[in-house]
Amino acid sequence: MPQPPISRETRLCMSLSARPGNFGTRFHNRLYALLGLDYLYKAFSTTDLPGAVAGIRALGIRGCAISMPFKEAVIPLLDGLAPTAAAIDSVNTIVNDGGRLTGHNTDYAAVAALVADIDRDMPFVLHGSGGMAKAVAAALRDGGFRHGTILSRNRAAGGALASLYGFDHAIAPPGPAPFLINATPLGMTGADADALAFPADMITRCEIAFDVVQYPPETPFLSLAPRRRITGVEVAVLQAVEQFLLYTGIRPAPAQIAEAAAFARAG
Repeated sequence: MPQPPISRETRLCMSLSARPGNFGTRFHNRLYALLGLDYLYKAFSTTDLPGAVAGIRALGIRGCAISMPFKEAVIPLLDGLAPTAAAIDSVNTIVNDGGRLTGHNTDYAAVAALVADIDRDMPFVLHGSGGMAKAVAAALRDGGFRHGTILSRNRAAGGALASLYGFDHAIAPPGPAPFLINATPLGMTGADADALAFPADMITRCEIAFDVVQYPPETPFLSLAPRRRITGVEVAVLQAVEQFLLYTGIRPAPAQIAEAAAFARAG
């Protein structure tokens, strides 16, 4: 079915991020085209989060992806939270139903799927204490991981996150761990592009390196990892599929997801 031309009936979805990228825009729009849906997706940044959220409500924008640094700050601006967001106090997706804005979290499902085959007894170090770190920590705890450390220089946030999920907390890198996860902007394109999420000797000795950073696909952290790597692009694809379902009510076929992901990565 061909995609309808843009008109006054076209439904708009969007994203809000401090550093907008093209992946989500290309991924969603490619799926709209493949499925013949009258939707359009556009990425935005803002320095006025309350104004942006008010615009979502006032203009009838169907859905909005929320990225760093807005995942927690957006919560008081919404009308309610789905269980996925309420459980971890972090939102990465807004769904607009007739002016009522509900926050969801699809990062949790993506992370849970990506760590499903990892040994639950493997000790891990998770760097970060923000919204994405909350989703990762919750997915690890719920997946049966018990031996972990939250690495965060923010004593209050890091300590609270560790306490909530039953993990240890450290403000400086602890000793080597086989499973390392970065949930900070370190290594992301921009000011932190050359930063390592962990000391080099920790990285070269680990068995699994998981970086939620999407741009670039291979961060300095991942480039040093000698064995298995889990990338931010993998997280982006899985969580975007769940967003697509929330916005449209349609779950694309695996072949359509693969085509849209390839298209998004090429942009």
